[in-house]
Amino acid sequence: MKKITLGSTDITVPQNAFGALPIQRVDIDTAVSILRRAYDGGMRLFDTARAYSNSEEKIGKAFFEGYVKREDVVITTKTTAKNPDDFRKDLDTSLKMLQTDYIDVYQFHMMGQCYRPDDGTGMYECMLEAKRQGKIRHIGGTAHKIGIAEELATSGLYETVQYPISYLADERETDLIRLCNDNNVGVICMKGLAGGLVTDSRAAMAFVGQFDGTVAIWGIQRDEELTEWLSYMDDTPVMDDAIRSFIESEKKELSGEFCRGCGYCMPCTVGIQINQCNRMALMLRRAPSASWLSEYWQGEMKKAEDCIECGSCLPKCPYGLDIPKLLKKNIADYKEVLAGNRPV
Repeated sequence: MKKITLGSTDITVPQNAFGALPIQRVDIDTAVSILRRAYDGGMRLFDTARAYSNSEEKIGKAFFEGYVKREDVVITTKTTAKNPDDFRKDLDTSLKMLQTDYIDVYQFHMMGQCYRPDDGTGMYECMLEAKRQGKIRHIGGTAHKIGIAEELATSGLYETVQYPISYLADERETDLIRLCNDNNVGVICMKGLAGGLVTDSRAAMAFVGQFDGTVAIWGIQRDEELTEWLSYMDDTPVMDDAIRSFIESEKKELSGEFCRGCGYCMPCTVGIQINQCNRMALMLRRAPSASWLSEYWQGEMKKAEDCIECGSCLPKCPYGLDIPKLLKKNIADYKEVLAGNRPV
């Protein structure tokens, strides 16, 4: 496993890193065990967020109650704050939950604009203030909208950019990596499994591994998932003709409109879980699970039939999807599966 230096920062870590969103779903003892095993297996960068309920708390307990030295772990976390008061509150809460006095990379979460000095929001000034105080070491931003990510990369203001990068990425998205490299900005690749649509971890690792300056954070909540990713620390998949051919076939299968599950479209005016209902057909085929056919999800898909096509979700989608049309298709496919007329 090669090591990557994130842009102009002094952070050098293995390209294989830990995405800590899923550990909010497991109990604290399980989370601590998984996190420590990830560290022992060679992972050094752990990405979380204030929005991930108790994920930060679990990281703090796993590492900073005497298990490792603070400088031996890289912590990246995020704030969804939209004003300076909430920014400072989020930052202080994150420091407390993580049991640390500094954060390696502090990121604006799901950015809808590229904050700049003197833009009237005061948000970038908050980052500079926190850096002067020693509470953060580096400034980063996360985005699902490619235009925002490109602006972050070229602004000269952000040391890292976090963006969804998987082997389903299009040319503009892979060009973002080159743009970041050209501007000495580190790339943190999130959603490398496209929210569950990517099912071949070797291909996923090989795809990211071919790019310089990128660190991939894999969402992990089970021991067997961690075992798979840790196996690549010594036996790192590399892009070859077989993997390249496989990726091309995957991209053909998923050509056209499909939901990545980012959730920018939410909340729905009538309470539909758009980001899950709108990719239900794909999840049933690519990540089959009895849970998708549970009473709960049957109820949610039934609720999706109440779409009033108000259009409020349409301008929010970073991928320009026709959400109501896609929703109807997923509802129809789901009914076919429930009726036994289409195999999962």
